[in-house]
Amino acid sequence: MSPFYFIPLLGPVFFVPCCCCFGLFFAILWIWMLIDCLVNEPSEGNDKVIWVLVIIFLGWLGALIYLLARRPTRKTKYGR
Repeated sequence: MSPFYFIPLLGPVFFVPCCCCFGLFFAILWIWMLIDCLVNEPSEGNDKVIWVLVIIFLGWLGALIYLLARRPTRKTKYGR
């Protein structure tokens, strides 16, 4: 008997908790970036509205885009 006969059984044991952790991480990221955009983004022009729409409609991908693209430039330009 092979010592690896139990490996297929470990798939769901590790896969489900990993998916739950990633889902929770991306949900927290989405909420954090949405609140950060609503509170700290300056209201000049339509920047705030556009970023809120990007975050809402693209979900975690929009939050990640905001985190990587806009947040660092906003912090250096406005200091918040």
